[in-house]
Amino acid sequence: MTKITIYQKPTCTACRTVFNVLKESGVDFDSVNYYLDPLPKAKIKELLGKMGIPAAELLRAKEPLYKELNLAKKKLSESEIIDLMTKHPDLIQRPIVEKGSKAILARPAERIREILR
Repeated sequence: MTKITIYQKPTCTACRTVFNVLKESGVDFDSVNYYLDPLPKAKIKELLGKMGIPAAELLRAKEPLYKELNLAKKKLSESEIIDLMTKHPDLIQRPIVEKGSKAILARPAERIREILR
């Protein structure tokens, strides 16, 4: 069976919910706290490719830093957005769950079922 990895912030409510669903389902999975183990640019690009979304869709628009950096009014390239996510993990939507060639943003937490099928 393909290993599942959850990229999360353990203090996040949605992350805890998804983590507990994975634990209760009995599947083998890894957990990555990307605040302690930052995601390199290449990994963020890979996850975006597996999710099939542009980097802008992975930005946390409700994050105070998003507003501080005035990102809503800036036209940033894919690479610039990924650089910002690498530098500021708070800008990454969470949790991200990866399984093989697929990854999802598990928001709402019920989306985890898509990976567990």
